[in-house]
Amino acid sequence: MNIDMNEKLKQELSNALEVIKKGGIILYPTDTIWGIGCDASNSEAIAKIFQLKKRKDSKSMLSLVASDGMLQQFVRNIPDVAWQLIDSAVNPLTIIYDNPINISSDLLAADGSAGFRITKEIFSRSLALMLRKPLVSTSANISGETSPKCFSDISEEIIDGVDYVVEFGRDYRASKPSNIIKITNSAVVKIIR
Repeated sequence: MNIDMNEKLKQELSNALEVIKKGGIILYPTDTIWGIGCDASNSEAIAKIFQLKKRKDSKSMLSLVASDGMLQQFVRNIPDVAWQLIDSAVNPLTIIYDNPINISSDLLAADGSAGFRITKEIFSRSLALMLRKPLVSTSANISGETSPKCFSDISEEIIDGVDYVVEFGRDYRASKPSNIIKITNSAVVKIIR
């Protein structure tokens, strides 16, 4: 059975990667809840997500990375306190950093910051590794509606609005979204959620 699961995972990763590389958006499992995602450097794909979610483009979205090393490729200055928080986090932790690099400006908040999370979930982590770029990750719902805790909670409008729906991980049920902390380059820490 593991062989079948591994083959299914590989095929789903390949399918999702192909769609993302062509500028598409996907519906996929993450380490928290099901998300809508794309290449974090592709402004056109990001615009599709904002349109699908009916979300103002002034509201930023976070990105998932696969490792510490990948995070360092997109955030120049990571304060020591951020590493301490990442190392001690029990639950998924999104950190908002000042002045990230190599991502679309459409992901930046008004102050130029952007959120990143190092994902340990197998699908999102593997996909980010294969893409070699961060994956946009925003909840799979219309803006203002309740975030879905499992695949069956996702509306048809969202499912029909993406370019690819991942088959893998549909039985996963999230407990809650990530904690969110903002850390400035001068190491000022602010708890958001």
